[in-house]
Amino acid sequence: MNTELIIRSNSSDIDFALLREGRLVELHKDKNDSKFNVGDIFIAKVKKTLSSLNASFVDVGSERDAFLHYHDLGPQFLSISKFLKQLRSGKKIDYTLKNFQFEKDIDKNGKIDDVLKAKQNLLVQVVKEPISTKGPRISTELSIAGRYLVLVPFSNRISVSQKIQSKQEKERLKRLVKSIKPNGFGVILRTVAENIKVAELDRDLQNSLDRWKMLCDKVAQQNIKIPSKVLSEVNRASSILRDIFNDSFTKIIVDDKKLEAELKEYLERIAPDKVKIVKYYSGNVPIFEKFNIERQIKTSFGKTVSMRKGAYLVIEHTEAMHVIDVNSGNRSNKSNSQADTALEVNLIAATEIARQLQLRDMGGIIVVDFIDMRSSEHRNLVYEKMKEAMKTNRTKHKILPLTKFGLMQITRQRVRQERVINTREDNPNKDGKVEAPIVLIDKIEHDVNRLIQNKKNEGLVLNVHPFIAAYLQKGFPSIQQKWFLKYKKWIKILPRDAYPYLQYRFYSKKGKRLR
Repeated sequence: MNTELIIRSNSSDIDFALLREGRLVELHKDKNDSKFNVGDIFIAKVKKTLSSLNASFVDVGSERDAFLHYHDLGPQFLSISKFLKQLRSGKKIDYTLKNFQFEKDIDKNGKIDDVLKAKQNLLVQVVKEPISTKGPRISTELSIAGRYLVLVPFSNRISVSQKIQSKQEKERLKRLVKSIKPNGFGVILRTVAENIKVAELDRDLQNSLDRWKMLCDKVAQQNIKIPSKVLSEVNRASSILRDIFNDSFTKIIVDDKKLEAELKEYLERIAPDKVKIVKYYSGNVPIFEKFNIERQIKTSFGKTVSMRKGAYLVIEHTEAMHVIDVNSGNRSNKSNSQADTALEVNLIAATEIARQLQLRDMGGIIVVDFIDMRSSEHRNLVYEKMKEAMKTNRTKHKILPLTKFGLMQITRQRVRQERVINTREDNPNKDGKVEAPIVLIDKIEHDVNRLIQNKKNEGLVLNVHPFIAAYLQKGFPSIQQKWFLKYKKWIKILPRDAYPYLQYRFYSKKGKRLR
């Protein structure tokens, strides 16, 4: 399976589109002003504790205080607190925890007031980004994610991803990590660690230990502001590669030179033989247009999502959950029986629903209303298909079998804001007349005349919605050809899927915006 990562950069944020066999399966946005990403570690201050919730609100510098439940303190909370006090005392201590005396574990059924006090300093990690009116959710169980393993300070446990099936491989990995990890640090081996040699595991471990030492150095500074971020998650481009990169990647294309260099540097560390697949894109056509991503976004994020063979989904969001309705469309008479039609459409829908959950990053409770199937065997086939389709979904999730009414319940962990893209545009032709596009053509012609008069403009490129582009190029002679006869200059017309119906822009041949 060919996997491609297309990255679009601009001044405010970076968009990442993951394609499998040319089909958009993931879409991410990395905002430059995002201060609270999953994995970021802060030195923070307790605002207040709430006995009724057995939780506390913590000042991490967010507009809304972060939420810390007692169960998110972790068993080694007292050891972490002791270590933080030693760091802040100004005395030089060993960051490797070699000689650190661990405290006893806290009671798993204890009370928040017994271990936390107002104004107490904490080391915390973001486990859920701010969503809607809620601040971030945090934990004091720290972890530092690497390519093959996750480093867990103040623990000695070694665990292996459940997705690694072989018992022999699990034992091999545990044995290798036990021989290289320092005392006081636990390790979680990730799925991509399967069949990896000890040298690569050790290199990844040392990188994570270096990041831990950087964190400790920053916390130990006496002039550090509290609250303050002390360790950032790696940038989104590197984190995506860290989490999903494998041998199926054939292209990584980016339209920013600096980001290209960062990606090559990161791949040099984790997969040197794949550095050559990173390419810089310098074409005049916007990168998402070039790789047909813009069109896929518009067809994938609407309320109605079309599927193969005429079937479609209707996706709606209520206050409590997401609801997905499966419809057969024009497939109703194309199979031998109604039961065969229902099964065929439901199997197609299962694959598309798994894609939609990942693409939109939908979390919480999702209820899917499949087409009714009387056969328990058919219901089980759809259930198995859904589980198979969700295997590539990295977010924690749980799928329940279909009920007799054809309903399937899915829970999916929500760690960041759901991806919402408005695919609807204002209708310029509400009254049933055709004045709007004609008026637009007049405006475009006026601008053409003005820009042509400027002799500095050697060539013009007109970017417009595909419908308007088709209107300008249709017939003989077309409007575009009439412009050539009138001005003795050819004006290139470039259809832009991303543009609303009435938007247009002029550029020079070198890509400079003309006003």
